[in-house]
Amino acid sequence: MQDDPVIRVVAKVLTPAIMLFALYVQFHGDYGPGGGFQAGVIFASAFILNAIVFGMNRGRHVWPPKFNLQCIALGVILYGGTGVASLFLGGNFLDYNVLSHDPIHGQHLGILLIEFGVGLTVASVMVGLFFAFASRTQHLRLLDLSPSKAATSSKVDAKTKPKTTKSASKTKQASNPK
Repeated sequence: MQDDPVIRVVAKVLTPAIMLFALYVQFHGDYGPGGGFQAGVIFASAFILNAIVFGMNRGRHVWPPKFNLQCIALGVILYGGTGVASLFLGGNFLDYNVLSHDPIHGQHLGILLIEFGVGLTVASVMVGLFFAFASRTQHLRLLDLSPSKAATSSKVDAKTKPKTTKSASKTKQASNPK
């Protein structure tokens, strides 16, 4: 797919639209269907599309593995930190009313932080899973070329290869002149 210009142009146009739709789903989750999980999956699909169309190396350049791990941790810390902050402010765990001077503002702030943490974690885990499974073929290819695999396969071939006598191999050579 990397050589097809139509797919490359369509992917370049769709990627920002997919990200914008993910943000809409993220922020509209307070008022209707949607939220962090759905937005995270949609956001990850933009990066997965980029990696499929432009190649795994460019995909890893856009979303490096170290950044991916940092985003997973940041999302979990944001989610847990919101709950711990509500505990320190005198409420229950994930009781958003105490996060602001007005309970309604606290509810909106709490939901926004929680949903953003969930979205960030889900997007990062989805991208990480994609890279793990997509790079599996390269890993398997490397295993097939490894010296230990070659040594093991030659031992198996020696065991399964039918043994021929010297006279039978001489007759084969005589009947098939080179």
